Amino acid sequence: MIYDEKAETMSRKEMRELQLERLKFIVSYAYDHVPFYKKKYDEAGVKPSHIQTLKDIEKLPFVTKSDLRDNYPYGLLSVPLSEISRIHASSGTSGKPTVVAYTAEDMEVWTECMARLVAAAGGRSDDIVQICFGYGLFTGALGLHQGWERIGAAVIPASTGNTERQIMLMKDLQSTALVATPSYALHIAEEMERLGYKPEDFKLRVGMFGSEASSDAMHAEIARKLHLLPTDNYGLSELIGPGVSGECELKCGMHVNEDHFYPEILDPTTFKPLGEGEYGELVLTALTKKSMPMIRYRTKDVTAIDYSPCACGRTTARMAKLKGRTDDMLIIKGVNVFPSQIEGVLLTFPEIGGTYEIVVTREDYKDKLEVRVELVDDAIVGDYGRLEKLSRDIKHALKTVLQIDVKLSIVEHMTLKRYEGKAKRVIDLRQY
Repeated sequence: MIYDEKAETMSRKEMRELQLERLKFIVSYAYDHVPFYKKKYDEAGVKPSHIQTLKDIEKLPFVTKSDLRDNYPYGLLSVPLSEISRIHASSGTSGKPTVVAYTAEDMEVWTECMARLVAAAGGRSDDIVQICFGYGLFTGALGLHQGWERIGAAVIPASTGNTERQIMLMKDLQSTALVATPSYALHIAEEMERLGYKPEDFKLRVGMFGSEASSDAMHAEIARKLHLLPTDNYGLSELIGPGVSGECELKCGMHVNEDHFYPEILDPTTFKPLGEGEYGELVLTALTKKSMPMIRYRTKDVTAIDYSPCACGRTTARMAKLKGRTDDMLIIKGVNVFPSQIEGVLLTFPEIGGTYEIVVTREDYKDKLEVRVELVDDAIVGDYGRLEKLSRDIKHALKTVLQIDVKLSIVEHMTLKRYEGKAKRVIDLRQY
């Protein structure tokens, strides 16, 4: 089902014209209403009148997360607090949180964007969706909640924690859709198995997963264990929250809500535009967000864009599955390593589960990479021959993909730490 036929199927020419109209407005609006943007643009020698084509966006300076922190809490607002309807914040990695705000108009845009993505993923008005994101300042839970409610579905705001209770609710309330991080979805599947349940004991049919990157192999594992269609969706609180893009049922890229978000793919070193299909850093501009304009925001997420129409009928650009981030990319022995590459290898081995850890250390000024994986069950714990062969096969596969040797540790089932929220896959113990 296509939720908004006009917006999601317009021609490329129509979309470009709409984007340019909205870009001109938001740049002028930000310049006139947010001192941060006026100062930034004046220092860069650029005025709103300089934006005459979409390519002119390249004249504008970038905005980064540090800009949000430097203007904490309300320095980027374009409206008085009396016009704010919702305030969210991301936890960040250190210091103060990143605060984002929404007017009533922004909330309507957010809800409509999410409704589109819910419909694209196969959501229906007769669904019962269990949302296993944490409710609170995190935008994920309420963002998905709004979208599912907008299409008429019944929402179970289960939040996170107490997985056995989650499973009980899932079964008793006959949940048909699941919203969670992909790692928590796999954890739910593991607990179902431990409790003696089978996938057919439940009525799940569709999953919307986000908040962390996941591979095709991980989605295949979720589909196999939960008997549902897993889909990715993408967003970030600085722009809106979830709602920027999401997969349709054909799973051939995440459809971008292009009438609200203008994507650029840039070389992360030179910041020059890259061609269609080339991987680079995603830079996003929120074309319609009024309360806190976000223009040329560096997401630091690595992806590519496909502008060809999708077989589902949508003509909106499609983002490739995230390859990683420019700031959490690991450089080991001069080689760029993304956690998603490692995950893709691990999930080709049925003997190990979807829970893993990547540990980076430094010895004698040399970086070393260790991958800790967990057996899917205890069937081969005492079979040292099979364990040795499994270890050799995984190490060989990792070296083939990464082009470096990796230390591998195989541990017993349920040994590694589980996360109800965003999984922490990389543990960097290097001292700089």
